[in-house]
Amino acid sequence: MTAQKTELPESLIEDLLPKFFKAFCDPTRIRIIQLILEKERNVTDLIANLGISQSGVSNHLACLKWCGFVSSRKEGKNIYYQVTDERIQKIIYLASQIIAENAEHIYACTRI
Repeated sequence: MTAQKTELPESLIEDLLPKFFKAFCDPTRIRIIQLILEKERNVTDLIANLGISQSGVSNHLACLKWCGFVSSRKEGKNIYYQVTDERIQKIIYLASQIIAENAEHIYACTRI
């Protein structure tokens, strides 16, 4: 897992930041990330853990892969997915801490 340092104009970051977080707003995508943070997994393993269709898992993986959050490697007939950048794990961890400290307010918020 490597990180690339890229400087972007502030206006572009402002445009992309909501889109970045939108990739994390789907419960299935979050669960996929959590599962592959534990270990590399293939689609069959993800289907078994998530209880959703192959096309659903593949669609979410395509989104995560396109955004650069996950990558894949082929081994025989299987394709295994892993988190591309260790900062994704940090984002999930930090968000979980914030949620734990503000769970009641987040849960009760009627604006999101």
